[in-house]
Amino acid sequence: MLQDNLILEHYGLNELNFDTIKSYRDRFAEVKPAHPWNALETKEFLYKVGAWGKVRDTHKEGVTLAGLLLFSEERIITEVLPQYFLEYRESKGNEEWTERFTSQDGTWSGNIFDFYFHIHEIVRNSEPQPSIASSLTEVLINMLIHADYNGEGGVILEKQPSHYVFSNPGLLLVPTDSVFSNTVSQLRNPNIVKLFSLLGLCERSGSGLKKVKQNWSLHHYKTPAIDQDVSMHRTVVTLSLSTQERQVSSSEKDTYNTSITDLGNNFKDVEKYQNTPENDVEIDSYNKNRYSYNKELIEELKSYNNNVNSLNKEDNYYNNDVNSYNKNHNSCNKEQEEDSSNLVNVENIDTKLWGIAALAREKKRLSPNQMEHIILELCKEKPLMLKEFAYLLERTPDGVRNNYLTKLLRKGQLQLKYPNQPNHPKQAYLFNKKDIEK
Repeated sequence: MLQDNLILEHYGLNELNFDTIKSYRDRFAEVKPAHPWNALETKEFLYKVGAWGKVRDTHKEGVTLAGLLLFSEERIITEVLPQYFLEYRESKGNEEWTERFTSQDGTWSGNIFDFYFHIHEIVRNSEPQPSIASSLTEVLINMLIHADYNGEGGVILEKQPSHYVFSNPGLLLVPTDSVFSNTVSQLRNPNIVKLFSLLGLCERSGSGLKKVKQNWSLHHYKTPAIDQDVSMHRTVVTLSLSTQERQVSSSEKDTYNTSITDLGNNFKDVEKYQNTPENDVEIDSYNKNRYSYNKELIEELKSYNNNVNSLNKEDNYYNNDVNSYNKNHNSCNKEQEEDSSNLVNVENIDTKLWGIAALAREKKRLSPNQMEHIILELCKEKPLMLKEFAYLLERTPDGVRNNYLTKLLRKGQLQLKYPNQPNHPKQAYLFNKKDIEK
């Protein structure tokens, strides 16, 4: 397999599409307006980002394979990678495609950078829910950065009324069962990853598909499926838009819906205590159990039917006595605390919060003022922890804290929930109403 840092000595700037390069540089400047690379000449800029290489011992130079894939054109790319092929197709459930374009159309460059943004626009316009659109583009970028472009079959995204299918040449470099966990990513194309990550479109944390699974769970969709076709040397990811794992009887649906409604009402009652410091421990304990409870309902619906009576009994027991509920489940909380400490309780992320943060998830190149405004609007709704900000905004926790939260604290627009304990495990950020009153 060819490495994406391979220097193609006989391929120079003339083999690149300058409209694509301009588009990339414009987006780079929007994400990093003060970056020194913005002032560089084209060749030196491409060298910095990994699209251009220099052979030290011969003083020769040329486009890297990653640079060719992102910035060249289909006809030239296939000179180096004969199997290279990109395709998007969409149908209404029959055999005919209602929309289809490929890298061989000749109506556009055919490179993977333009392919990504072409599909990004289609997804954003066709999916009204920002979190769904964000998940789809997350899987798309994951497919593009991990594909084996020397393999057969091409990179294909197929949209059906009930599901999306992402297919690319190349098998996973990590075990299938670890893909949806927060692991260190194994990179097939590190230069391509760098080129996209410089625009804030991907990270090297290996957590991209974990976020997708969380979003799908939030919308009660089936868990995304990953298949490895060893004979064809291909990876297929299917995102179903179905909300049921199996057919459920009317009586089961009633029981399920009643349980969810009761749980929501209980949470509203408990929410009254959120701003009272002495009740923080109670609320946190409740949320942990509630997260575990809902996770079982959403992701393990098959087993839910067998356990629903005991679960409802447990939920009603909580209704009768909150303190007794917390006491009886204290030992369970201790066992779960370590595993859940880094997870966001998705049930706390209501529709209004998702809506407020939608622009940040759609655009990875927001100005600092726009991002600060979104953060302040979120905090006006409720206090939020760092991990909740990271999940809502689809940014790294360190990036949110260092680039925005610290600044807003310094300006007095936000305040800490535990100002005397900066490292408190339940630290949250509150909107400072006094700042408005000044």
